Amino acid sequence: MAHGSPAATDIEALIEACHPDVQAVVAYWRRKAADRSMPSRGDIEPAELTAHLARITLVDVVPDARRFVYRLVGTADVAVRGSDPTGKSVGEAFFGPSAEAAFEHYQYVLDHRGPYCYRGEFEAPDGAIENEDVVFLPLSEDGETINMILVFYHDYSDTPRVEPSSVLLGRNARKDEDRT
Repeated sequence: MAHGSPAATDIEALIEACHPDVQAVVAYWRRKAADRSMPSRGDIEPAELTAHLARITLVDVVPDARRFVYRLVGTADVAVRGSDPTGKSVGEAFFGPSAEAAFEHYQYVLDHRGPYCYRGEFEAPDGAIENEDVVFLPLSEDGETINMILVFYHDYSDTPRVEPSSVLLGRNARKDEDRT
């Protein structure tokens, strides 16, 4: 990371200071990991996270220049972003002050094989000031290689750029188009 990597103890202190929803998702991730360093995607049961699904994003770790690709983006996250980045790389569709800052967060997870936490304000791509607690949690199918990162956030600013209901309508329209 550009300014030096925070120690795992610093990350834990940040997580402990986060909104209770962020702490709940981290505790869930740890329970699912059990005695392993991280759980697999298959260990994560959406029905057990119902209250948090709208703010969960899954990002694939890919072995090409894209590096990180949005697989699934919760409806609240899409509403805050103002668009759905599903299928795009983090470099194309990051939500933060810069692509480099976004890459640093994801890369920390890969380099340290553990959670990363960001707390604070940042300028969104549209210039609005956002205030969020965000946690990045590694997932691994084989227990070694991180192949996905679960991202969860609490937005203190809560400034959706589109209505969450329109996100669902747009997704349903795309599903209808796929059926034809």
